[in-house]
Amino acid sequence: MRKRVRRPRYLASVHERSTDACLAHLSAVAARGASTPPPPCERQLIEATEALRALVFPPLRASGAHGDALARQVVHAFEDLVRAACAASGATDDGARTAAFFAQIPAIAARLELDVRAAFEGDPAAQSELEVVVCYPGVRALFVHRVAHALDLLGVPLLPRMMAEYAHRETGIDIHPRAQIGDAVFIDHGTGVVVGETASIGHRCRIYQGVTLGAKSFEREPDGSMRRGYKRHPTLEDDVVVYAGATILGGDTVIGKGSVVAGGVFLTKSVPAGHVVTGPKLELRMISMGGGI
Repeated sequence: MRKRVRRPRYLASVHERSTDACLAHLSAVAARGASTPPPPCERQLIEATEALRALVFPPLRASGAHGDALARQVVHAFEDLVRAACAASGATDDGARTAAFFAQIPAIAARLELDVRAAFEGDPAAQSELEVVVCYPGVRALFVHRVAHALDLLGVPLLPRMMAEYAHRETGIDIHPRAQIGDAVFIDHGTGVVVGETASIGHRCRIYQGVTLGAKSFEREPDGSMRRGYKRHPTLEDDVVVYAGATILGGDTVIGKGSVVAGGVFLTKSVPAGHVVTGPKLELRMISMGGGI
């Protein structure tokens, strides 16, 4: 039989003191935050977002789900979420933001129809618009972005960014809710796409996986703090195509109408309309199998 080893008494007392100190620290932290309203419930936000998605795209509704009942559910959920977000952020909520938001839903739905059509017409692998709605991560990310962007423009705190991060986790596409995106935009594949806060994307643009629309560097205020609220990310004018892995940086970088940026290009200066940007041509070597490198 194995002999039980007793822990020395002094070690037990050290452990107890450490535990007591941790509990005291956690209690102090909890007391400091006791008067602060909690942020919106993330699970409720996800459920409300997906319910709104089913409202905008009827084929996604559960069998037997009634449109009017679903609409009431979505309205009540977003009323609660906006109220919670405002309370947690110290903002006032008189219900006007939520009312204005739902007044925009028909226009948002119309723009999403253009996104779906652009994806279907832009991808020969797409078999139907239903497949695009159900399966394409770019369409899903654009749905969340257009909803989050509308809430952000109405001054709703927290929710837009929470929605953007939900879409990021689900699709691998990271779009800041303040980014401006035109109509009939197609994000193909989408994994690794990053669109910064002050980026602007025109109508009928196509963006492929791994594209970054980012900032060159962060400016500082005279006191050394981070400068905020200025144009840091690039602009894509209408009908621009950016292929996989391209990086475009800078608030003063403008890609002119109808231009094409090839895959893997690193770009920090503007491009005139109607131009193609390519990187340096690589020298390829082909060696027969077994020939070594």
